[in-house]
Amino acid sequence: MKKSLGSILAELRKQNNMTQADVAEKMCVTDKAVSKWERDISCPNIETIQKLADFFNIPVNELLSAKSSSENIKKNNIITLIFNAAALAMGISVLVLMIMDSIDIKNAVIMLAAGLGALSINLLKSK
Repeated sequence: MKKSLGSILAELRKQNNMTQADVAEKMCVTDKAVSKWERDISCPNIETIQKLADFFNIPVNELLSAKSSSENIKKNNIITLIFNAAALAMGISVLVLMIMDSIDIKNAVIMLAAGLGALSINLLKSK
């Protein structure tokens, strides 16, 4: 089975006894960027892929022929959108219902807590 780009990068990094911070420093990116690459949340740009291939002394083809992670990226983007939309919907609903004087404080707090919960889950998901 074909490996994803993230799993290839993680394997190469570990084989070279490096941390994500070490790779990040060599590639002039943050360690968070390297973490996202390894988790197939995002991909390095084409120039960085060439630098990675040179750095790990492998053919660039090995990185470019990795299993596509675009499906994972799309899925993560959709999940992010859903959580953000839920939080926004809760906030707008409370605002509109308060203007219409159709909601009590207890229910408003519950709805806002649900919106904040959605935002919190979304933030935790990205870490």
